[in-house]
Amino acid sequence: MDDLVVVGAGPYGLSIAAHAAAAGLGVRILGRPMASWRDHMPEGMYLKSEPWSSNLSAPGGRYTLAEYCAGRGIPAEHGTPLPIGTFSAYGLWFARHAAPPVEEATVTEVTPQGGGFLIRTAEGPPLLARTVALAVGVMPFVRYPGALRELPAAHYSHSSGHSDLTRFAGHEVAVLGAGQAALETAALLAENGARPCLVARRSRLNWNTVPQPLRRPPLRALRDPHSGLGTGWRSWAWSELPWAVRRLPAPTRERIAATALGPAGAWWLRERFERRVPVLLGHRLQRAVAAGGRTRLGLTSAAGESVVLDTAHVIAATGFTPDLARLELLDAGLRAALGTVGVSGTPELSPGFESSWPGLFFAGLLTAPSFGPSMRFVHGAGFTAGRLVSGVRKRLGARSPLTGSTGAPRTDRNPAAGHRA
Repeated sequence: MDDLVVVGAGPYGLSIAAHAAAAGLGVRILGRPMASWRDHMPEGMYLKSEPWSSNLSAPGGRYTLAEYCAGRGIPAEHGTPLPIGTFSAYGLWFARHAAPPVEEATVTEVTPQGGGFLIRTAEGPPLLARTVALAVGVMPFVRYPGALRELPAAHYSHSSGHSDLTRFAGHEVAVLGAGQAALETAALLAENGARPCLVARRSRLNWNTVPQPLRRPPLRALRDPHSGLGTGWRSWAWSELPWAVRRLPAPTRERIAATALGPAGAWWLRERFERRVPVLLGHRLQRAVAAGGRTRLGLTSAAGESVVLDTAHVIAATGFTPDLARLELLDAGLRAALGTVGVSGTPELSPGFESSWPGLFFAGLLTAPSFGPSMRFVHGAGFTAGRLVSGVRKRLGARSPLTGSTGAPRTDRNPAAGHRA
């Protein structure tokens, strides 16, 4: 029986596995390494975060993105966007050097068993683990506008569903959204010969400013500090103080997770976007109807006027909604028993990222309503990995030898009520 099974091999899963292996735990990591980055982002995309804030986490601060790039003569400089392909390759390099070997298995079920967990996969026999860390990324939580769900599947898709946009060359594509994914997808569509139109509820688009130099006069740096999530004291707090966010009341944490660091485009994308992509701002999607092979979108403008947009395809760049109910690989009874943050449908977590079910840990997007918006970014892996592994070690130290197979939680914590340590 393994001490820890990590489900997911993206930045969070790989970082957790690296720390667990260094701590001497018997750890296995299951999943396709860097799957979201390799399979769900089209060629030509760039990393929005600065390279120095996009490191995976290994003990001692080793295996950084800068180290990977330096060894290959690739610039990784502040204020210079880095291709997504380079970041994906960095993650694979990190997996080879810092973490235990990744087992490319698709986890289909995580079920309590005998005080531990049974993990089933599509490829082989089940595994038994004393603890489990779910670092499943964002793909289980894809969000679509409700109006699109009445369309035939071929008429619409999510921005995360495309690794190649050349298939839309010569066709009109409506892109829904106002964040980086929407803006960059629309720009790439235009650059690949498609005819995109951006549709957004917002009355204006927000663009990040050119980053300030890392070296600045002390007073300027104090007034507008750098952080892993951008400049300014608010971004600094979300970046550096996730532990403090967790101490706030649940409604406050939910609001912060939902609203902080709202939609905005990268400064380096603005010119590419504005000279090639028409926009319909202040328009809400009311309905969507298939008309032969095309789609008609019924929109309402800010002035209340009805607008019909006829298009060949719709791409929803409308983000992700973290919700335990959508995590189908987790046993339904276990899901229902977990304590949650307010009404968010996300797990309430200890300082060590342990849920109200002993031995079950979470990382990544599902933890944002507990620890704040940094958990939506690669930067949050640095805060998460060491603390989660410390939580695992604490749990293993407190756990008595496993006997039987009751499928019931231990009684040292109430799984229905959540906890605040």
